[in-house]
Amino acid sequence: MFFEISLRHRIGERDLAFDLASDAPLTAIVGVSGAGKTTILNCVAGLIRPDEGRIAIAGETLFDSATGVDVPPERRRAGYVFQDARLFPHMKVEANLAYGERMARSEDRWIARDRVIELLGIGHLLARYPANLSGGETRRVAIGRALLSGPRFLLLDEPMASLDAERAEIMRQLVEQIRDELSLPTLLVSHDRAEVERLAGQGISLD
Repeated sequence: MFFEISLRHRIGERDLAFDLASDAPLTAIVGVSGAGKTTILNCVAGLIRPDEGRIAIAGETLFDSATGVDVPPERRRAGYVFQDARLFPHMKVEANLAYGERMARSEDRWIARDRVIELLGIGHLLARYPANLSGGETRRVAIGRALLSGPRFLLLDEPMASLDAERAEIMRQLVEQIRDELSLPTLLVSHDRAEVERLAGQGISLD
């Protein structure tokens, strides 16, 4: 089982209850803005501690309130691509990628930088600063940095959001390529049900 997530967490005035068991390489969470999708990703990454529940990825328990397990974020090896990408603005693309690579222990690195650059089609961007990238280019670089960190699983928060139709389609094709070629358990958040039906082996609605 790739994803086993059962959590309860209070957000403001309401309680978020979420249960998921999926053996699909790419699983999607779909729902309207404010439903709690990003909160779930943050819980999986270890950035938020759920009030209670259990989170296991590919058979490894990362959080279990009943037994006291709470693996620190830096040891969970999540490749997290935030909606706003969060590239270092003072670093060129090549340096942003190298930073991701340095975050991984040598024994955890399973994909080479040249392979990532080829897969994402970002070789022509290496000498640019993030300020000189389009929205789609920024997301691709962010995904590259995440892959080079040696992740055990990938978290994608609205990777197609705010992109025009052409760039969104390029990003969808890229997500499909990662799904089909890398065999990396991926949890995708989206508000677009058609997108989820196309990309995900399993989807769950958070309405």
